[in-house]
Amino acid sequence: MSSSTKTFTFEEVAKHNHKNDCWIIIKGKAYDVTPFLDDHPGGDEVLVTATEKDATIDFEDIGHSDAAVEMMQAYFVGDVDTNSIPAAQAPKDTPSPPTQAPAYNNQSSGFVKILQYLVPLLILGLAFALQYYGKKNKSTESEN
Repeated sequence: MSSSTKTFTFEEVAKHNHKNDCWIIIKGKAYDVTPFLDDHPGGDEVLVTATEKDATIDFEDIGHSDAAVEMMQAYFVGDVDTNSIPAAQAPKDTPSPPTQAPAYNNQSSGFVKILQYLVPLLILGLAFALQYYGKKNKSTESEN
């Protein structure tokens, strides 16, 4: 990629949005993937639906191989002016902080701990009772 790389706006790249002319944006770079549509392992529809948006997140979520990333260079057509990408489309560099579970009061927390202790004991007691009752029932049947 030389210093004379063409820079496109988001709108210019978004015009290339069908099977006969398919461009995608990944990491601020535009790729004309039209010749690759028939060879794409995920099918051509995946690439066509990645048009008219920044497909960086979609691309990274799939977990493409290093060979696939290298192969992309053959389809590179230019950079994309990241200021022209709509805010809703721009990839986020930093992940959002995880949401915290709602805090419950200590009283309900104590109740859950008691249940975690009692329920297994009740199940164990029921299992022993059924086993004892079953043995007692078999012994009275054998006496008859």
